[in-house]
Amino acid sequence: MGSRGSLRPMAGLLAAMTVSLTGTRVSAIALPWFVLTTTGSPAQTGLVAFAEMAPYVLVKALTGPMVDRVGPRRISWSGDVVSAAAAGAVVLLHAMDLLPLGALIALVAVVGAARGPGDLAKEIMVPEAAARGRVPLERATGLMGVTERLAQTVGPAAGGAVVALLGPLASLGISVTCFALGSVIVGWALPRGMGHRASAQEVKEGYWRRFGQGFAFLRSESLLLSVVVMVGVTNLLDAAFSQVLAPMWAKESGYGPAMIGLNSSVMGLTAVVGSLVAAAVAHRMRRRPVFFVAFLLAGPSRFLILAVDAPVWAMVAVFAVGGFAGGFLNPILGAISYERVPRRLLGRVNALTDSLSWAGIPLGGLVGGAAVAATGLAPVLLAGGAAYALTTSLTGLRPEWREMDRLRGQGPPAVPAPGESTDTMGRRQR
Repeated sequence: MGSRGSLRPMAGLLAAMTVSLTGTRVSAIALPWFVLTTTGSPAQTGLVAFAEMAPYVLVKALTGPMVDRVGPRRISWSGDVVSAAAAGAVVLLHAMDLLPLGALIALVAVVGAARGPGDLAKEIMVPEAAARGRVPLERATGLMGVTERLAQTVGPAAGGAVVALLGPLASLGISVTCFALGSVIVGWALPRGMGHRASAQEVKEGYWRRFGQGFAFLRSESLLLSVVVMVGVTNLLDAAFSQVLAPMWAKESGYGPAMIGLNSSVMGLTAVVGSLVAAAVAHRMRRRPVFFVAFLLAGPSRFLILAVDAPVWAMVAVFAVGGFAGGFLNPILGAISYERVPRRLLGRVNALTDSLSWAGIPLGGLVGGAAVAATGLAPVLLAGGAAYALTTSLTGLRPEWREMDRLRGQGPPAVPAPGESTDTMGRRQR
C-alpha cells in the first residue's frame, strides 16, 4: 500500500457519511414539524416517525448477510439513490397537492428502509479505510464521531432555518440533495474493491446460516449485549425527545422550530469539539469512567432543562455541555465493536447490534406522543430525564463493562483461512 493517495478512501467515506447524515438530520426536523403543523396531532407526528424508523431498524437487521455478500460499497451508493428518490417524491407530490397522510407514510417508510443498509455499509467500511490510510482505529472512530456530530450541527441548523423561512417541505429538498451527493461521493472516492465481500465458500452458504453466524457471535459477547440494551433504552428516550417532546415544547413555548435548530446545532458543534478531543487523547484515557460520565452529562440534562422555565442562555449552555460530553461516546463504542468483531462478520454483527440498539426508536415517537396526550409535556420531560439517568448509571455497575479496555489496540480478530473455524472470539482454531 503506497502512502500517496492512501487517505482518499478515508476522506471519501467521511465525506459521504457527512452529507448523508446531514440529509437525515434535516428531514428529522422537517417531517415532524410538517405533520405537527398540518394536523396539530402529536400522535400522528409520532406515527410518521414510526413509519420511517420501523423499516430502518427491521431492514437494517436483516440485510447484514447481504451487505457481507454483495459488498458495502455497492449497498452504500444504491441506498443513497433510493433515499433521494423517495424524499424527492414527497416534495413533488406535496407541490402537486397529492400527498395524503397514507402516501407520506409509505414514502417515509421507503426512505427508512433504504437508509438502514446504506448507513450500515458506510459504518463497516471504516476499519478498511483506516487500514488503507494507516490511521489508528481509535482515531478513525473519533473522526467518524466528528463526522456524525458535524451532520448533527449542520443538519438541524439548515433544517430549522429553512423550515422557519420557507416551510418544512422545502427543507426536504436539502435532504434529497444530500442523499444524492452521498451516492456520488461513494462511487467516485472509494475504490471498486472497497469492502470485504464474501468468499466463494460463504457465497454457497444460505442466507439464514450467515445470519445465524452473526447472531451466535453476538450472543457470546456479554459486553456487546450490554451495550445494545443500554443504548436501546437511551435511544428510545432520545427518539421521544427529538420526534415529539422537543417539537411540542417549541410549539407550546412559542420559540418555534428555530430554537430546536439552535439547541441541536449548539449541541452538535460542541460534540464536534468533544469528538476531536476524543480522537486526539481517547487512546490514553480509561474508557469506562469517561463513557458513563459522558452519558450522564449528555442525556438527562436536555429533558430537565426544557421541563423548567429556563432562560435561553441556560438552555444553550446545557445543550453545549451535553454535546461536548456526547462527543466521546461514539468513538468509544465504535472502537469496542471493531476490536471485538471479526472483519468477515462485521456486516452481520453490526446490523444486529445497530438494529437492536435502534429497536426502541420507532416506539419513541408513539410513546412520547401518547404520554404527552395523557399527562402533559412537563411531567413527561421530567420522567424521561429520570429514566435516562437511572439507565446509564445502573448499567455501569454490571461486571462485563470492565472488559471495555481488555482488547484495546489489538485491532479486529483474525479472519480464518479456508478450512479453519473460529471460537466465539474469532480466534483461529486448527
